[in-house]
Amino acid sequence: MKQDDKKNWYRSRYDAFEKSMNGRVAAPSVEIHKLGLAHFNEYDFPTTKHEDWKYTSVEPILQHQFEPELVYPKGKLSQKLFSSLPLNSLSAHRIVLVNGHFSSEFSSLNELPKGLTIKSLATAVNENSDLVFKHLTQYAGVEKNIFTALSSAFLMDGAFIAIAENTVVEKPIHLLFVAISDKQPTLIQPWNMIIAGKHSQATIIESYTSTGQGTYFTNAITEVYTDENSVLEHHKIQLESLNAFHIGNMHIHQQRSSNFASNLFSFGAALARNEAATELDGEDIESRLNGVYVARDQQHVDNRTFIDHAKPHCHSFEVYKGILDDQSTAVFNGKILVRQDAQKTDAKQSNHALLLSKDATINTKPQLEIFADDVKCTHGATVGQIDSEMLFYLRARGLDKHEAESLLTQAFAGSVVEQVRYEPLRDELNRILLSRLKK
Repeated sequence: MKQDDKKNWYRSRYDAFEKSMNGRVAAPSVEIHKLGLAHFNEYDFPTTKHEDWKYTSVEPILQHQFEPELVYPKGKLSQKLFSSLPLNSLSAHRIVLVNGHFSSEFSSLNELPKGLTIKSLATAVNENSDLVFKHLTQYAGVEKNIFTALSSAFLMDGAFIAIAENTVVEKPIHLLFVAISDKQPTLIQPWNMIIAGKHSQATIIESYTSTGQGTYFTNAITEVYTDENSVLEHHKIQLESLNAFHIGNMHIHQQRSSNFASNLFSFGAALARNEAATELDGEDIESRLNGVYVARDQQHVDNRTFIDHAKPHCHSFEVYKGILDDQSTAVFNGKILVRQDAQKTDAKQSNHALLLSKDATINTKPQLEIFADDVKCTHGATVGQIDSEMLFYLRARGLDKHEAESLLTQAFAGSVVEQVRYEPLRDELNRILLSRLKK
């Protein structure tokens, strides 16, 4: 199928979308829709000839005609089905979106503490318009690439989280995204906004799951703003259908003395690409980007990170670990930019991959671009197999080969899981990780 034919499908859906949104959104949102469509028309879908997509082909995505879900899919998700979803029982302030639309039925927002606002982005556009439009698209942009433009053109809903100044939120905040897709493959495009006020503190869990093995395409954007001295811990857990496609963009803008930590756990989807970009726009900032990805069969996982040190005396730390089996493939591309004014920067980055099969493949590319002279920056990457001596040691103590391999691979990823301070989530992640390592 030619590029124009692929794009025409979404253009044809835009007309129906525009009619469905008539009068439902604020004027600035309409401007974003039109700007997104303009950039979508301008760009082509990437091919492997593009440097940023050299090892990830989006052809499997373009073979489908994904239908945007324009209204909430009422009646498709039962309480029984919801109860069977992973992570649904975490004790948290929970906002649920089904196929990208807010679900009041499954959300748990009745006991929010003072200073914490959680609602759908569609509602916030009208009720908190000044705050929303101060930040909306400011970090993710509309023009970054064709997928961001596509999401902007169809921007409908997502999660809106605002933590007021001096507010410490004790319970985690859980953004739970449920995908339901039957005969017609579905396009799901949540746009999330998280704003942490000065001296605030919170933990965010952003999880993606599905009710079955249907084919759908999640094209998600999350914008994060951390104001001065705020502390935000963010966990993204991707547990989607193995017939699904996921492109996620997270953009973080950090102010002075803020502390942001991101832990990504990527377990699902036929093709997943997670991008995280953070701008350190003040002094004395700390930023951590960590990740664990597990792939098997024909799965493909692509992780890209970008840390922009714009001001002096900031620290960034990054550890990504991958476990690949069968014919799975993965990509890691991590870039650290240290600008001229960013003296006394301390930045460390590492990517480690464990290949459990001779047919598994990873392409890894750590990058440092430094324009300041008084900095401490390191990066490194390793690719290897399970340590044969450790395997022998465990088997000599009674474990069979599979048990010994599972134990060693779980230990390999354990250092990232241990970064999760919320114990119930950490326990769940260890359980999920162990189940993914079992065949």
